[in-house]
Formats: sequence, structure tokens, C-alpha cells
Amino acid sequence: MSSWSKSFSAGTVSSGASKIAKGFNNSVQATRERLGQISPDDITELPQEYKELEARVDALRITHLTLLKITQAYSTETYDYPTQITESVSELSQNMAHSVTAFAAVNLKGTNIPTPQVTAPPKTLPKTLNHALSRAAAAGAAAEGPDERLGQALKIYAEVEEKVGDARLQQDGLIRDQFLAPWQATLNTSIALAMRARAGVKQSRLELDAAKQTMKNASPQRQEQARLEVENAEDDLVQKTEVAITLMKTLLDNPEPLKNLNELVKAQLIFHSTAAEALQAVQGDIEELTVAAEGEYRKSRDH
Repeated sequence: MSSWSKSFSAGTVSSGASKIAKGFNNSVQATRERLGQISPDDITELPQEYKELEARVDALRITHLTLLKITQAYSTETYDYPTQITESVSELSQNMAHSVTAFAAVNLKGTNIPTPQVTAPPKTLPKTLNHALSRAAAAGAAAEGPDERLGQALKIYAEVEEKVGDARLQQDGLIRDQFLAPWQATLNTSIALAMRARAGVKQSRLELDAAKQTMKNASPQRQEQARLEVENAEDDLVQKTEVAITLMKTLLDNPEPLKNLNELVKAQLIFHSTAAEALQAVQGDIEELTVAAEGEYRKSRDH
């Protein structure tokens, strides 16, 4: 082995051993602080600006996590759907029938066995509360018949609820694209980067305080080396604190979360406005049918 290779290998081993020793010292320092074995005066105080930024970043992170947990519902079409189990069984039967006939049609080609007619694949039904109401009202309208006022009203209601359901699906798509995706991206990038920088500051602070404890207990022969280690640790903490402060400020100054929230509100506003307009447009027609039915009912009771 060449002298360069020997030197490189020795340096690598030494560097690895140094990292392990620092990690152990940091762990011991953190444990002693947690157990109250270190005086508060021996714990390095971080800048007030840093601590205030930490609190603000924590609040921002919690806000992102909390809202994300709730708004994830918009990623699932069935979040307000009441009867998905019943319809899912029906859909499963139709899917099986389609799959079996399609398989048989392909595999029986060229044989003397009659090829079955392939059943049409089942139509995918939107699974929202509004679409469920629409389908139920449409079934009721068919059962009542077009000559009955209730049948007429149910048909009108079925049509408007389908429109409202379609608007809800459009709202959900906008929320997924304009809110959920960027909101999650901020959590995974800018916030995560700031949190990693803070973790680096914590480790650097522990390393500095551990080095100070070592210097306190160092022998006269080790005092100079211990002092240099404290100075290096101080420089490292200052540098990492400055980096973390910069990253946290950049994160907190970024208008992206406000922009995302605005997009969420816009999507909801569009949906609720569309729903209100659609319902308002047909409510008068249903009210007319109601008034007419009530009038006939009163007349029949008078005779």
C-alpha cells in the first residue's frame, strides 16, 4: 500500500472516530440536561431572534399539518357519500359479468363453442352525496310518473342535484391542484429545510456545551486542545444559527401559504355560488307545483 493510501485510510478512520465521539458526547450532554444535571448557566443561550423565529415556524408547521389532515378529504370522491357499500356490490357484479364474458369471447374464438355476447362495462357513477340524491330523486320521478306533480318536482330536483354534484367534483379538483399539492410541497421542502437547519443548530449547541464541560475537566496538558475545540464549536454554532435564521425568515416571508389559502377559498366560493344559483333557479318551479298541489288538496277537503 502506498504512503498516500495509508495516510488517506488513517485520516478516514480518525474522522469517523471523531464523529462517533462527538455524537456520543452530544447524547450524554442532552441526557444530562434533560435530567437537570447541568446548570442552566452552563447551557448556551441562543439569540432571542432565533427563538422567536423558532416559535413562528412551529406555528406555521402545525397549521400546515392540521389543515392538510382535514383537507385531504378532498382527495377522496366519496367523503360525503352515504350509500357506497350498496352500490359497490352492484358495481362489482356488473364488473364481474363484463370480465367473464370478455374473457370467454377472446378465448373461445376459433372453437366450435358459441362465443358469448360481451356485456357492456358498467358506467362509473360519481360517488358524491349530491349525485346520490340525484339518482334517488330520478328513480322516484320514474316511479311517480311525469303526470304527477311529485314526479315532476323530483325530476327537476334530480337534474339540479346532478349539476351541484358535478360542481363539487370540479371544486375538489381545484382544491387538490391549487391548495393541497402546493401546501404539501411547502411542508416537504421549505418547512422541512428549516427544521433540518434547526436540528443542526441543536446538535451544534450540544457539541459546544459538551466541549465546554470537557474543557472544565481537562488536565493542564489538554487545556489548549480543549480550548481550540470550544472555539471551533462556537464558530460552528454561530454559522449554523445564522443559516437557520436566514432559512426561517425566508420561509416566514414567503407568501405561498396565503396564496394557497386564497385558492382554497376561491374554489369553495365557486362551488357554493354555483350550487346556490342552480338551486335558486329551480326552487321557484318546485314551489309552484307545491302551491298548486296544496290548492287542489284544500278544494278536495272543502267538498
